[in-house]
Amino acid sequence: PLALLLFLFLLSWPFPLQASPPAPVPWQPALPTILPAPPAVARVDYTTGQTPGGAYYKIAMPDSWNGDLVIWNHGFSLDPPDADVDLGPLAEIQLGQGYAVAASSYRQNGWALFHTREDLEQLYDAFVEHYSAPQRVFLYGASLGGAVTAQAVEQADLGNVVAALTLCGALAGSRNWDGAFDLRLLYDVVSAGVPGGTIPGGPEGLPADSTLTRADIAQRVNATTGILLPSALRSSRQQANLDLLLSITGLPEAFLLADMNYATLAISDLVHDPAKLGGRLAFGNQEVVYGNPAVDAAVLRVAPDPMAARLLRQYFRPTGAVGDVKIIAIHTDKDGLVIVENESEYAAVVPPANLTTAVAVESTPTHCGFTPPELMAAWNSLRIWAGGAAQPTVSDLQQRCQNLIPVYPGACRFTPDYQIPDMDARIRPRGRWELLFHPQMWANR
Repeated sequence: PLALLLFLFLLSWPFPLQASPPAPVPWQPALPTILPAPPAVARVDYTTGQTPGGAYYKIAMPDSWNGDLVIWNHGFSLDPPDADVDLGPLAEIQLGQGYAVAASSYRQNGWALFHTREDLEQLYDAFVEHYSAPQRVFLYGASLGGAVTAQAVEQADLGNVVAALTLCGALAGSRNWDGAFDLRLLYDVVSAGVPGGTIPGGPEGLPADSTLTRADIAQRVNATTGILLPSALRSSRQQANLDLLLSITGLPEAFLLADMNYATLAISDLVHDPAKLGGRLAFGNQEVVYGNPAVDAAVLRVAPDPMAARLLRQYFRPTGAVGDVKIIAIHTDKDGLVIVENESEYAAVVPPANLTTAVAVESTPTHCGFTPPELMAAWNSLRIWAGGAAQPTVSDLQQRCQNLIPVYPGACRFTPDYQIPDMDARIRPRGRWELLFHPQMWANR
């Protein structure tokens, strides 16, 4: 497109352009890998394999095993399950502390929660078969892996699970898809009539036979909003379209392309995969008010398939049935992919005595943009709590973080007086469907 060619030409000009667009945010968390301070782990035994369900796994066993097992749950990816399983950002630290560490690829990509409970149970069985039953089990995960962790706490048979840590976790579970669904239909409103800007598929994300790639979607979103251009090069309509999308969704500009990937590619995978929703729509917006009369009049209105809606809530939305498990959840306040409001949803169902939630207030929006001392403070606080100490407060996490800076440099931004906003202000309730399938209605049945 001419505008994109002009943009690339101007990038080579000897003076800087003003009002350049923020760098797009990747749609997977980029957590730092933290290495232990000396002495390093003397020896680690690695075991890999594949479970009966088809998920790959990796187990790391230190020669000085303390008897406990840590299970890491990775984030969202549309790539096929990878045999080279990642053990998480804290693996080297945890091995150095004597923990065994294990992880699953999950058998499904995308929204994998339809089978993650079985995947983790089969991983646990493989661990017991190769070694022995651990004394205690710790779970932790990031982004989608936070939802996997919450599901496992409530539903999975993983031995003596005592504690869990979630990092920017999708702890509102399937309700996050309502936000992606809204963005998808709102985009159709603003892109109508824009040359090269429309995206097929509407409420199903993309058609089942679509060949559109992330690059194709970025090009079309750019045609509609100028998201890849400095603001000075956007047309008045592009800027107006961008402003409207961001004002209704509350998304940071840098997250728009990543969120559009979820609203297209990820929704399409969820809807069309026979092992997920099998072609049925689990989302609806018939009674949703978006707060802009023109948008409310123009947006497509869709009713969900009731059985698909219930299935998606089953896999998964937390109910708060966590038993005695101790949970620390940390989030960055400006996350535009897994919004911080997920934490208010989770805190509404989990007993306060089981949950400490800490939010890092950041200057630039990130997804899971924690510093090494923040990650270490959260993990060490969980270990100490599981060991019999009092439940940590946000102030405790912040102080522990500051104490770690000489060894693990980085900012400490946990803010004790931060008030987590309510999810309804960002992802509008689904009216009667939201009430009919709310987890509290089914928790005791």
